[in-house]
Amino acid sequence: MRLVRGPLVRRRRRHRLREALDRGARLTPGPDGLRTAVVVVNWNRADLTTRAARAVLDDGAADEVVVVDNGSSDDSVAVLRRDLPGAVVLARPENGGFAAGANAGVRATDADVVVLLNNDAEPAPGFVATLRDHLVAARPEVAAVTGRIVLAGRWTRLPAGTAPAPDHRVLRDHAGHVWTPAPDGEVRLNSTGVLVDRDGNGMDRDWFAPADRAAAVDVFGFSGGASALRRSALDDVGLLDESLFMYYEDTELAWRLRRRGWRIEYADAVVVHDHSASSGVQSDLFVFRNARNRLVVALWHAPWRTVLRAGVRTAARVVRVAARPGAGREARLVLAALADVAGHLPSHLARRRRETRAASVPRRAVRTDRPGGAGGPGA
Repeated sequence: MRLVRGPLVRRRRRHRLREALDRGARLTPGPDGLRTAVVVVNWNRADLTTRAARAVLDDGAADEVVVVDNGSSDDSVAVLRRDLPGAVVLARPENGGFAAGANAGVRATDADVVVLLNNDAEPAPGFVATLRDHLVAARPEVAAVTGRIVLAGRWTRLPAGTAPAPDHRVLRDHAGHVWTPAPDGEVRLNSTGVLVDRDGNGMDRDWFAPADRAAAVDVFGFSGGASALRRSALDDVGLLDESLFMYYEDTELAWRLRRRGWRIEYADAVVVHDHSASSGVQSDLFVFRNARNRLVVALWHAPWRTVLRAGVRTAARVVRVAARPGAGREARLVLAALADVAGHLPSHLARRRRETRAASVPRRAVRTDRPGGAGGPGA
C-alpha cells in the first residue's frame, strides 16, 4: 500500500505547485504595470503614521495609500484624517493587532500589489517604485518582495563587560554583542528579509550588519514592515493570521507561501526604521507574543525536529531567566506563553494537519535558514 500511496501524493503535490505557478503567470502585468496600494497601520501614534504615509504620498509612486487606525484610544483618527487628505483612513473599533489592521487595509483596496509599511518606518524616495518594479520584472512565482530596512540613528558596540548608561537604549546583535546609540557610531541594518533557524526562531537577515552590506535576492521570508505582496499570492494562501495578534505574522505567511510553491525575493528598497518605537522590545506584549508565536508557527509549519527544539529552547529560557536576579517578570511571561501553547495543543495540531493538506511542497523541502530557496532579534 505504501508503495502506491507515495507516488500518488508526490504527483498531487506537483500538480498543486503547477496550479500555483499558473496563477502567478496569468497575472503578469500589462503595459501599464500593476496597480499599487500602500497599507500603514496606526495605534496611538498618529505622529509616526503621518510621517510614514506622507512620505509615500509625496513620493507619488503609489496609486492608493490606506491608513488603518487599529482602535486607538487617543485622537489618532481625527489627526490622520486632518493631516493626510490624500489617504484613505479606516477606523477599526478595537485593536486586533498588526495582522488584523493590515488585513483590513488589504481588503479595502483592489490593487494588484499591496505594500506593507510600518508606521515607525520612514521610506526613502523610490521605495514603493523599487518594490513594485521588482515584482513586475520578477518571475511569476515570486509572491513577495522585501526591502532594505536600516536602523534609525547611529550605533556603537559596547566593549564586553561595559554597562550602558541607564537612560540609553540597547539592542543585541545575533552574536550577543550589545549596541547603544552614539552620535559618532555607525549606521546599521535592521533587516533584508526573514530567516528561521533550526530552533524555529524568526530572525531578521543581516540584523546589525553594516548598512551597505550586499544582500542575496533569494530569502525565505519578507518583513511585514517593508514589503510588497502580489494579490494573486494572497488569493491563493490567504492573508495574515489574525490569531497571532502581533509578531511572527509575516513569518507564518511566508511559510504558507513557500509551501504552496511561491518564492520571496529581496530588492534594495530602503526605509529607515525606529526599531519597536510603537511597542518596545521589552514590553510585556513583546515578550509574551514573541515567545508564544514562535512556538505556534513552528507547530503549524516546521518539521517535528524544529518543533521539539523550539519547545526545549523555550523551557530552557524560563529556567535560565528565572535564575537571574530581578528577571522574574520575563520568566513569568515566557512560562505563560509556554502554558498557552500547551493548553491549546489539540487545535494547533489540527491546524498543522490542515496546512499539510493545503501544501504543495513538503516541510523538509523549504529552506528557511539561508538565501537560495529555502535575521529584529529573535526570542
